[in-house]
Amino acid sequence: MTSTSSAAAAAAAAAPPPPPPPLSTTPSSSSSSASIPSSNPSGSTSHQQTQQPPSTPQQQQPRFLQNDPARTGYDPSLKWWVNYFKILTGQITPEGIEHYREDRYKVHEARDCARCERDRDYLFKYSPVIRFLRDKVQALNGELDESNVVCRRCPARVADDGRVFRQGGGFSPDHGILICANEMRDRSHLEDTLAHEMVHAWDHLRWKVDWSGTGNLRHAACTEIRASMLSGECRWTRETMIRGNWTLTQQFQNCVRSRAIQSVMARPACRDREHATKVVNEVWDSCFADTRPFDEVYR
Repeated sequence: MTSTSSAAAAAAAAAPPPPPPPLSTTPSSSSSSASIPSSNPSGSTSHQQTQQPPSTPQQQQPRFLQNDPARTGYDPSLKWWVNYFKILTGQITPEGIEHYREDRYKVHEARDCARCERDRDYLFKYSPVIRFLRDKVQALNGELDESNVVCRRCPARVADDGRVFRQGGGFSPDHGILICANEMRDRSHLEDTLAHEMVHAWDHLRWKVDWSGTGNLRHAACTEIRASMLSGECRWTRETMIRGNWTLTQQFQNCVRSRAIQSVMARPACRDREHATKVVNEVWDSCFADTRPFDEVYR
């Protein structure tokens, strides 16, 4: 699932944070999270419920690297501005830059989470798309508020093949919605990320979605297609101004397909990119045409 309220009570804030939701992630703290109540609507079938053989071999998980100053050039014992100067002068490797970024995120964690919570509360009050999705979730006997839409720092990991694994948010039926405060550029970015995860929440309440990550990949592909399509994260202005994709034809579809493939690849049951692409293509026509709970693509 790739492309996103007042402060919680003090007792909830003191509770240990849940792990980042592993079920649905969006490609790039305070209160403890609570679950979103589920419903079981009868008489509804969906393109998300097509069965897939459970015996799909799982992909090999990458090996993640720890910082080694001798290898990366980044020395955490030095002042931050010394390492920053070393980055500017090319003395730190790309891997070292990622480790430096993560350490700076740790330093600014409280600031980032406070800003995220302010923006979250603002969006719940004033954003048309967020208020609409919240009402639709409530109509299915669910509830989304500051108790289960939480802002946390989400660590990125560097694999031995050079890939960087980071996320912007996630949805879990057991915990709610996670917003990765350190990855949010601004309020608009948070709005797209929150809308993405709220589409997952609506899908969870409306249909029997397999969120296990090891089961039916068609479910994952379909909800990721819908979330990327309806959240606004693939609108033309974001594609051009933020990602530098200036293609005028089919760019919206290409963005939705690409982000869905990336999200499916993160599932343990997915073997590789070719497997993810095949699954996304199998459900593309029906899922891309399904704009519920909207009448059409809103953003």
